[in-house]
Amino acid sequence: MASQDWLDKDFYALLGVPKDADEATIKKAYRKLAKQYHPDRNEGDTAAEQKFKDVGEAHAVLSDPEQRQEYDALRSMAGGGARFTAGGPGGNGGFEDIFSAFGGGGGGSRVRYGTGGGSPFAGGGAGEPDLEDILSMFGGGGGAGFGGQGAGFRAPRGPSKGADLSAPAELSFRDAVEGRTISLDVNGEKVNAKIPAGVKDGQKIRLRGKGGHGDRGAARGDLILTVSVARHPVFGRDGNHLTIDLPVTFAEATLGATVSVPTLDGSSVKVKVAPGTPSGRVLRLKGRGIVTAKAKGDLLAKVQIIVPTDLDEAEREAVEVLRDARSDDPRADLASRAGA
Repeated sequence: MASQDWLDKDFYALLGVPKDADEATIKKAYRKLAKQYHPDRNEGDTAAEQKFKDVGEAHAVLSDPEQRQEYDALRSMAGGGARFTAGGPGGNGGFEDIFSAFGGGGGGSRVRYGTGGGSPFAGGGAGEPDLEDILSMFGGGGGAGFGGQGAGFRAPRGPSKGADLSAPAELSFRDAVEGRTISLDVNGEKVNAKIPAGVKDGQKIRLRGKGGHGDRGAARGDLILTVSVARHPVFGRDGNHLTIDLPVTFAEATLGATVSVPTLDGSSVKVKVAPGTPSGRVLRLKGRGIVTAKAKGDLLAKVQIIVPTDLDEAEREAVEVLRDARSDDPRADLASRAGA
């Protein structure tokens, strides 16, 4: 729901985007700033913590089409920025004058409205005036305004659900593969989020009821996490399969061998390298990949033949004997195939 406090906040400036920015531009700017000012990266920095909260609020409003429309309308009516001052003789009344006009006094106090029937400006409630009701009185919105046919106030709407919020979630490679519960700071509130096994880099996870607070008696919004997965120094990923480059010696690849392959859980498994295995061949270890509720992947070990670079004299002579013993040219038909 629109807030009078929006008059003091330029959400577009907070995110560093133009007023006609599309959803993708807003999301990209928010992700960059949220990562920059995240409390985990700025421990003890209260200014960064406040900035993190501000960009979160800005994104929550601008990423919601309905809230963005209300925000733009409110800022447009207020002249695009700071609150109006009360109008003097010959001057124009400001937005606060509109509120104070229904407050029963001249102190400029905020007007409240009840959750029951009656005028949206009736005192005793817990919320703020409904922007759409106010705008409709001055010719906007779908309700009847002052001076028109059927003039009067519209019945107040029911309690509004909280806004959906967005937040980044940075995971290690292992946590993304195995799943875990993480703790996040969202607008100053601690939120526990269960990350399922096998989550992918860039994937979005919606946490129901973990977003912004709504009006009294209304449900909370959702929290939408955008997952960022760190790279692993050894393992990669191909769908639900884990991948690894498996170094083998020239002799092992030529003569065949049984070698150990590490797995993500810290153990290792033996695998046979057949005689004459070429570099680049993939050896599949069944069921050693990513295990989710719906599937179980494999571990794909790609053979990489290591060529020695520090041969001693005896080793060099042995290689030369092998070279001289073979007369085949592996590039014999390369030129003819290249011109095909």
